[in-house]
Amino acid sequence: MNMLESAQAMIARAADKLDWNETKKQAFLTPKAVHDFTIEAGDLRLQAYRIQHSDARGPFKGGVRFHPHVDKDEVQALATLMSIKTAAVNIPMGGGKGGVAFDPREHDAATVEKIAREYVRALKDKIGPDIDVPAPDVNTDAKVIDWMVDEYERLTGDRTKASFTGKSIENGGSLGRAEATGRGGIIALREYLKAARIEPRGLKVAVQGMGNVGFYFAKLAEQELGVKVVASANSRNTYYNEQGLNFAKREFSRQLAEELEHDGAETTDSGDILSWDADVLVLAALEDVISTENQTDVKADIVLELANGPVSDDANQALEARDVTVVPDVIANAGGVIVSYLEWEQNKSGKTWSEAKVNDRLDEILTSAMRAVMERADAEGCSLKEAAFIIALERIG
Repeated sequence: MNMLESAQAMIARAADKLDWNETKKQAFLTPKAVHDFTIEAGDLRLQAYRIQHSDARGPFKGGVRFHPHVDKDEVQALATLMSIKTAAVNIPMGGGKGGVAFDPREHDAATVEKIAREYVRALKDKIGPDIDVPAPDVNTDAKVIDWMVDEYERLTGDRTKASFTGKSIENGGSLGRAEATGRGGIIALREYLKAARIEPRGLKVAVQGMGNVGFYFAKLAEQELGVKVVASANSRNTYYNEQGLNFAKREFSRQLAEELEHDGAETTDSGDILSWDADVLVLAALEDVISTENQTDVKADIVLELANGPVSDDANQALEARDVTVVPDVIANAGGVIVSYLEWEQNKSGKTWSEAKVNDRLDEILTSAMRAVMERADAEGCSLKEAAFIIALERIG
């Protein structure tokens, strides 16, 4: 079951709980607009997409990824999930997603810039501060977004900087954005632990993913919740120390793995992280990591989804059936889109907020969303993920 199939299966079950008929279900599953086009840059001809799923609650919102495996199904799944996510956390935006099928790591900066600008040129009449507000995603960053904003300004004359989020700070980006997804994850976990009356201090945590999201989750979770991160994995290895990897003292670096080894961490196979003997398993890497075939390997009592769609729908049901709680991605990893929304608010108003204010607003929005989901799950006798989808469909429908 791939990510699109999983998203559609969960939507179908939530829609049944709300007594939606088949016509209404299909209307929701159908994107409002699909932009499927080719970008040319030198000798390159690249397939590109922007899928705008729903703007029922506000402008389309969602990232643009540069990755060789980008395809229409993946982009549609992510656009649909973004509509669910923005509604589940109750921010006034919709859902969209975009991508270009190429690997930027195989090209020089000038070529990547050309592709970023051509992407905007192809979509200039379909995006904008009140229409569709893209953001960074896999293999895109503030530099790429700054190029896109500049191109949009050149083409339209818009000077608000509200056409894209995830910009550099000096170009209208928001303080707190780098840590936002990881910080959102600890807020969601904190609220679940509080409701379940589980003391966080000393809990053993294993984290799949050593990029921005996984790193900041690990660092902030140790600092603010008092958990002990005992294992962390990248695509090559799992690095572990049962006494703790001490992320609280570390700074984000592409040399993090070498730093962990230097400090005495042992290594094992990368895939071993999924079966780590920990209280909490954090999935902060890629989608479709846990399937029905390997869900029995999961030993943790709590799985926190910080990637998009890391647990398939059938695996989610199997985990819940054996009393493993899955804190769903549409809440747990919403910190990034929430702070993107706050960045958009700042740009629209011409103001710049302190990092403390951004973090306070993030905490307020995500705490409210997580509590609403837990209350609905109790009332419906369903999983947290299903409750999140029910709430989202109610708000959109």
